[in-house]
Order: sequence, then C-alpha cells, then structure tokens
Amino acid sequence: MTSLAQRTSGLVQRRTEAIRSAAADKERESGDEEDEARRGEEDEDDKGDSKETRLTLMEEVLLLGLKDRERRDSFSTSTFTCRPPTRQRGELTALPLFPVCSQGYTSFWNDCISSGLRGCMLVELALRGRLQLEACGVRRKSLLSRKVICKSDAPTGDVLLDEALKHIKDTQPPESVQSWIELLSGETWNPLKLHYQLRNVRERLAKNLVEKGVLTTEKQNFLLFDMTTHPLTNSTIKQRLVKKVQESVLEKWVNDPHRMDKRVLALILLAHSSDVLENAFAPLQDDQYDLAMKRVHTLLELEPEKESTKPSANELMWAVVAAFTK
Repeated sequence: MTSLAQRTSGLVQRRTEAIRSAAADKERESGDEEDEARRGEEDEDDKGDSKETRLTLMEEVLLLGLKDRERRDSFSTSTFTCRPPTRQRGELTALPLFPVCSQGYTSFWNDCISSGLRGCMLVELALRGRLQLEACGVRRKSLLSRKVICKSDAPTGDVLLDEALKHIKDTQPPESVQSWIELLSGETWNPLKLHYQLRNVRERLAKNLVEKGVLTTEKQNFLLFDMTTHPLTNSTIKQRLVKKVQESVLEKWVNDPHRMDKRVLALILLAHSSDVLENAFAPLQDDQYDLAMKRVHTLLELEPEKESTKPSANELMWAVVAAFTK
C-alpha cells in the first residue's frame, strides 16, 4: 500500500513538473517573440538615420511642406513677387500681402496637410505595432468600416503619438480610420467629441525638428502681422529625405508596392494626400519629373481593399490611404 502511494505521488510530481516546464517554455517563447518584435521596430527606426535625426512620418511630411529659402533673382522686395509654387511655367504672380518666397512655414493655401498629418499619426502607430484594425470577420467588412483597435499602449517616446494613442485606447466603442482622422483634426459637429482634437500639431512638430537640430526658430514680418517661422538649419537631412523620395520612384523603383519599404511607401502616399509631394520632385528635370509622377499615380490607382489582403500588408496603412482616396 505504501509503495502504491509512493508511485502515485511520484507520478503526480512528474506530471506537475511537466506542466510547469511547458508553461515556462510557452512564457519564454512569448517573451522571445516580444523581444524580436521590439528589436525589429528599433532596427526599422534606426535604418538610414542616426538616433539624433530619426524622423517620424509626420515630421517628414511637414519637412517636405516647409518652404525653403528662394534665390534672390526670383524674389522682388518691392512687390513681393515670386515664382509660382507649382511646376507650371508662366508669368510671375504678384502677392501684395505675403512674401510667399520666405522660408520656414507651410503654404497658406494648403488645406490638406492638417488631415494628412493625422493620417501620418495613425500609420506611424500602426508601423510601431501600437494599432491595428479589427478582424474583417466572415462578412469581409471594408477597410473604412472596420474599427481601430489598440494593440499595445506602450509609450512611443513621442508626445503627439502618445496623446493620439491614449485617445484611441480610451474610446469605447472604437471608431473607424476615417472618424479618427476627422476627430483628431477637430472636424466634427459633435461638441462632445471636440476634446479629441490635437491642437497646434504643425507648431509642435516644428519644435520637435528644432530639438533635433533640423530647424531653427525665427520671427518673420508679414507686413500686417508677425509670425513665428522655422527655417531650415540642417539642409543635409532634408536633402537626404528628398533624395529618398525621388529614388524610390526613379532609380530604386520596384513596380510592386509590397516590395517597397513600408515607411517609404506610406511617406509617398501621405505626402501626396498632404499636397507636399511635388516639393520633393521640384528639382527634377522635366523627363524625370514626368516619370516620377507617372509612377506615383500608379501607386495611387491601386485598390486598397485588394492590397490590404496580400501577405505582409499593413491593413491600417491601406485603410488610411482609402480614407484619402475614396
């Protein structure tokens, strides 16, 4: 009887040890996966730039949109005339109120960049593994009807991103991509949702770029009022950014969006949605410019619903693209 009890006790102990060992292995594998994902995110962030000059998608789009210093031969101090910001060739345009050829601020006429920057925030959080779309379900919901889900609430180290992430995490029921772009931009008729608006986004992004040594801060007189501007102080970083955009649709064109770097693809599509992409192509020769814009239009004509179903596609990124191209 004693030996039977001992054998039973030994069997229970071995079974308990096996269960504990399996649980420990599972926990270890889960931890390894998280570490690998974290290392992958860090490697992606570090790729191409040093830690001091690493830029978010929002900062890159804003940097493309900021006006650079114009040559003196294209600026008249008496009538504030300058070459048109577009590539159309023609007569000089007189602007009696604003010296548009000044530097360090975005175009007064660009009404797309505000919503574009909010779209950049959602994509940036998705690329960092913080956000994802809800499952499409058996009935295959469209990208714009699926809700945005908080995948991880770990801090990103960026105040704007963390503020947007907190809004999305705390909101129940969840909202769609289109709704979040509107709510974060303050474009809502619901007074109970006005607190979602992220204020002074361009100014806060510009200050981030000042801290990173890319821009500086100045006061500029516009005849009727003074305005704080942020002129470029490190031209190397912007030149590298412009070159990256140009090469992605010229020398390094792969004719397949899923073979492109996700961050570069998102930058091109969101820069176009923010109406600043043409600034990167302005220095190109006419034949290069035409080829670059032709390839950009190739990307814009893709169907987000179809592209989001392909392997390794980021569904939330394509949902943002669908929100701007619908």
